Amino acid sequence: MKKVNLLLGLQWGDEGKGKIVDIFTSQHDIIARFQGGPNAGHTLVFDGKKHVLHTIPSGIFHENAVNIIGNGVVIDPVIFKKEIQNLQSFNLPLTKKLVISRYAHLILPTHRLLDAASEASKGKAKIGSTLKGIGPAYMDKTGRNGLRVGDIEKSNWKEMYKTLTAKHMKMISNYGVALEFDLNELEKEFFDAINTLKEFEFIDSVAYLHKALEDGKKILAEGAQGTLLDIDFGTYPYVTSSNTSAAGACIGLGIPPSAIGEVYGIMKAYTTRVGSGPFPTELLDETGERMAQVGNEFGSTTGRKRRCGWLDLVALKYAVQLNGVSQLLMMKADVLSGFDTLKICTSYRYKAEEIYHFPFSIDENELEPIYTQMKGWKKDLTQLKNKEEIPSELIEYVKFIENYLGVKMSYISVGPDREQIISLN
Repeated sequence: MKKVNLLLGLQWGDEGKGKIVDIFTSQHDIIARFQGGPNAGHTLVFDGKKHVLHTIPSGIFHENAVNIIGNGVVIDPVIFKKEIQNLQSFNLPLTKKLVISRYAHLILPTHRLLDAASEASKGKAKIGSTLKGIGPAYMDKTGRNGLRVGDIEKSNWKEMYKTLTAKHMKMISNYGVALEFDLNELEKEFFDAINTLKEFEFIDSVAYLHKALEDGKKILAEGAQGTLLDIDFGTYPYVTSSNTSAAGACIGLGIPPSAIGEVYGIMKAYTTRVGSGPFPTELLDETGERMAQVGNEFGSTTGRKRRCGWLDLVALKYAVQLNGVSQLLMMKADVLSGFDTLKICTSYRYKAEEIYHFPFSIDENELEPIYTQMKGWKKDLTQLKNKEEIPSELIEYVKFIENYLGVKMSYISVGPDREQIISLN
C-alpha cells in the first residue's frame, strides 16, 4: 500500500506551500486539501504569471493529478465559484480534475456576517480574522449545527438552510453592533454559487481515498495556514479554527496515522506573521521593512502587510516535533541576500530564565529572543540553477538549521517561479 505524503507550513502560514505542491504534483496521482477554508491563499507563479488559489488544491494546473477538497475543509460556494471562473481561461477539464468530499462543511452568508459582528464587538481585542466566516463555520461544525456538501443533495436542503440562517440572524442581533447588509442579495449570490458547486462530483471521500491507497496511488495531502496557527497548538487565541498540523491530515481526510509517509515541512528563511498575536522575533525597524518589501510580504487573500522578523528556531523546533517532519524545505532564501549579518533565535529569556522550548503563553513583556549571529551572503540567488552555485554563507546557514532541528534540508527556493528551486539531495 502506498503512503500519503504530507506538506505542511511550520510557521504562521504564508510559507510558500502552494509553490511546492505545484512542483510535487508531478510525483503524485492525487492532491488532497485537508483543512481550512478560503482564508488561505496559495500563490503559484509560472510562465511569468501569478495565480492565487483559496479552496482548490494547488495541483489543479497539472494534467496528471486528481484534486480533492477533503472533509476537513470549509467551503464558501461564492468564493469557490470565483476561483472556477478565474481558471476558465486555462481550458482545464475542471469537472474531471476536481472532486469534493460530501463531508466538507459549507460557509453560509450569515457565517461571514457572524464573523464581522464578532470581530467588531471585540474592539482592540480582535484576533485579526480574515472575516471569511471560517470560525463561525467551524463553530457550527463542532456544535453539530453545520451544513455539509452532501446536504445539498437532500430534499429538505432549503429548509435546513433556512433553519440555520434564522439562528444566525438572532446571534448577529445579540452582538449589538451595526452591520450593513442585504441578506436577499447575499442569498441570491450564494444559491447561484451552489449551482456551480453541483457541477462537480461529490464523493464519499474516505472510501475514495482508501480505494486509491489500495490501488497504489500516490497521494499528497496539502495543508493550509501554518503549525503555529493550529487551534490546539498554536499561539491561542490568535490562531485559525482548524488543526493545521500533521494530525489534522488524518482527521481532515479520514486516513490513519499508519498511512503517513514523508512529512515535508515548509519554512521561510526568516519569519512572518499576518494579523494579531505574539511574534517574539518581530522587527519593527528598517530591517523588518526591508524584508517585507523585498519579499513582497502582503497577504495573498487579504492583501494585509505581513509582520517580519528573524528566523525563530525555538518555534520551528516545536513545529518539527509536533508534525514529525522528515524533510525541510526553505523558501525565500533570496530575500536575505545582501544582509551583512543575519540573526537566528536559538532560545528565549523568559521570566528571567533561559528556555529552549515554546512556552504555553507568550507574554512579550516577559519574553526576549536570544540570538546567534551568522555572516550573510551578498550573492543574488535568483539565477542559481544547482547546489554547487549556492554561496558558502547560505550553506552554513542551512547546516546550522539542520543541526538545531535534527532534520535534513531537501530544497531551497530562490525565487517565486516554479523553476526557481534547488534540490540539495
